[in-house]
Amino acid sequence: MIFIENEGVNDPHLNLALEEYILRNFDRGDDYLLFYINEPSIIIGRNQNTLEEINQSYTEENGVHVVRRISGGGAVYHDLGNLNFSFITDYDNTKLNNFRNFTRPVVNALNAMGVEAELKGRNDILVGDKKISGNAQFSSVKRMLSHGTLLFDCDLSEVQNTLNVKMSKIQSKGHKSVRSRVANITEFLPEPIDIKSFRKKIIEEVYRDQENFTTYHLTEKEWDGVKKLKAEKYDQWDWNYGKSPKFNIHRTKRFAVGEIDVRIFVEKGTIKSLKIYGDFFGKEPVENIEEILEGKRYDLAEITQALETINVEDYFGNVEQPEFIDLLYGEDEL
Repeated sequence: MIFIENEGVNDPHLNLALEEYILRNFDRGDDYLLFYINEPSIIIGRNQNTLEEINQSYTEENGVHVVRRISGGGAVYHDLGNLNFSFITDYDNTKLNNFRNFTRPVVNALNAMGVEAELKGRNDILVGDKKISGNAQFSSVKRMLSHGTLLFDCDLSEVQNTLNVKMSKIQSKGHKSVRSRVANITEFLPEPIDIKSFRKKIIEEVYRDQENFTTYHLTEKEWDGVKKLKAEKYDQWDWNYGKSPKFNIHRTKRFAVGEIDVRIFVEKGTIKSLKIYGDFFGKEPVENIEEILEGKRYDLAEITQALETINVEDYFGNVEQPEFIDLLYGEDEL
């Protein structure tokens, strides 16, 4: 197994691109191990509806990255206290969804450090009833990616802040995450160590029975390929948000002028249909607004721009434009 050095990159867009680039471009017959640490980010599962998983306003206000990965499973929070690992191997049907095979050296290393960890359920590593690692897989015809995150010294309050969804009434065909009780590995270590020392111990355990330890550094040309994949896929709204499965949104609010009831159908991140109901009085037909927004991305900036020239009061009475936009896309009222 060849260890690939990610050169200290903390950009989650680039690290996920690196994983996929290795999977699709490196030689078959060789196995690879990759470690990386990401800046604060939410990593969305391949089959999830992004808006159903995140606190959108919080992530935007605090500069938290939102990136979709190619593997399934649930949304997870990463920060500089998370150590992420990836095994890239040839496809083997016996290893498909066999997380025990890939997590064994990680569990062994934790046990050797005095952390009583074990794989429980399908893909989680727990200490007692506290989750310290989640794992996922992706397979192509020829290759497999098995990766996971180790909660070493993560800001657990940010897990709650970023994954506490503020927009309800979304009926989605995506695979909703199940939130687990989580804890940091540092809570269970008999002696404190830093994340670099922790990574070193994991690597030593992985390579304990192998005679040759090889570290590979990507060439400049290979990094150019990774950056191209990042720019064309992992930086794109269409991948991170628009890839979401079909979903319906029902938003209702009572204003002084009456109730406004909005029904939105979104597919691949785009508003396919929009209907506005209510007992308000306006001089202009709401069908105008429906037509303007249909075909637009279900994205705050795009909705705001589309309605820029609309005088909302003409349609609903004494309702200001920011209030109406907040109804379409804002957080729920407590």
